[in-house]
Amino acid sequence: MSRAAQGYRSTIEMIQLDDLRVSVRRAGAGSPVLLLHGFPHTKEIWREVEPLLVAAGHEVLMPDLRGTGDTERTASGYDAASLATDQVCLLDALCLQTAHVVGFDFGAAPAFNLAAAHPDRVLSLTLVEAVISGLAGAETFLASGGPWWFGFHQAPDDLAENVLSGDEDRYIRYFLGIGSRRGVPEDLARHFIRAYTGRDSLRAAFEHYRAMPANAQWNRSWAQQSRLTMPVTAVGASTVGDTPARQLTLIADHLDQRLLPDSGHIVPVDAPDDLASIVAATAARATSART
Repeated sequence: MSRAAQGYRSTIEMIQLDDLRVSVRRAGAGSPVLLLHGFPHTKEIWREVEPLLVAAGHEVLMPDLRGTGDTERTASGYDAASLATDQVCLLDALCLQTAHVVGFDFGAAPAFNLAAAHPDRVLSLTLVEAVISGLAGAETFLASGGPWWFGFHQAPDDLAENVLSGDEDRYIRYFLGIGSRRGVPEDLARHFIRAYTGRDSLRAAFEHYRAMPANAQWNRSWAQQSRLTMPVTAVGASTVGDTPARQLTLIADHLDQRLLPDSGHIVPVDAPDDLASIVAATAARATSART
């Protein structure tokens, strides 16, 4: 992709939705791209992707998801349908009718639901290094039971946050270490550690995982009678590989698959140029389809 945009300015805004105060970073101008982060990340995971998409002619929207970063930590509302509704309300608050939607890691759950339940708001969908709960096609990836932390984070009686409170630094660094081949810069790692330090910060993060069974049920029901009709791209790297493509090929009318085998799981850090190019190309497919 062409070099990053020079001289642009980004802003961070606090926006009050119906039941949630959201922190969102905005940059650039043009067709909007909505970037949804994963765990243990915040909107800052996109900092190298952002200028590339701005240079490609997009307005880039990067919210902290409910309960993470500087967005409010609520008691409930962490299922994918509620998180997708958060994004609809955010677009409304910003006076935007539609956006190209990108979901990475657990940000893929609300991204998928947004495209499935609100297709009129989604111009294109890009899912990055994620398994979509409840959809067929992930049997090989989940054959051994899936990542161990899925079960740990979903454990009842607040087990995970009780165990990890006071030891957040080591736990967050573990995921950053196994997730990136390039290495997460230290200033960014410290930012993530601060964002997930404290029992309530951990609790809100793990609520995203505790919602996975409900997400799976919704996804299975939807997939029995519906399809994704917008351009969709499945991006896999060294961890998830072709799993998202295997899932999406069963339900997406216009699917492209991209594999980044040299990237670790944290694609926005390991391969920002590749990812920005993929997102821009997916957006261009949507523009071409409309014209």
